[in-house]
Amino acid sequence: MKANRKILAGLAGAALAPVLVLVSPAGIASAHGYANSPASRQAQCAQGVLDCGEIKYEPQSVEGPKGLHSCNGGLAQFAELNDNSKPWQAASVGKTVTFTWTFTARHSTASYEYFIGDEKVASFDGHNHQPPETVTHQVDLSGHTGRQTVLAVWNIADTANAFYSCIDLQVG
Repeated sequence: MKANRKILAGLAGAALAPVLVLVSPAGIASAHGYANSPASRQAQCAQGVLDCGEIKYEPQSVEGPKGLHSCNGGLAQFAELNDNSKPWQAASVGKTVTFTWTFTARHSTASYEYFIGDEKVASFDGHNHQPPETVTHQVDLSGHTGRQTVLAVWNIADTANAFYSCIDLQVG
């Protein structure tokens, strides 16, 4: 009888193991970087501020061809990042904002760009160097007030791709 219980317990444990593996988030292999302060849309998703689908597991993976002006970097699986009707939290900021990027794979950098709409409000040269784990930029938003969405772009030096982050702000 004890042997049967041990076998059943072993089988039950073996049956549960795959389920546990499936429900735990997998390690992120395709890691790169994103703007996380003030909290970008993908940072808000990763923090559970909003329900955003798969982006919560890989906020650093919004990568697409250089030159796009979309929050999702042209990736259909992250389309929710383009949804302006979602209740994105807007950080209250003054005229100057310090943006912080977090990198999990540090690619050589051509530049960082910041846009409000189609207007480029700042650009920083990456000198084709590999960045440290975090990079900060101070951006002057003079001439912009109220609720704004800033598109932050990290242009990679040795590929045709860039990483995209949208940050919602209340500029005052």
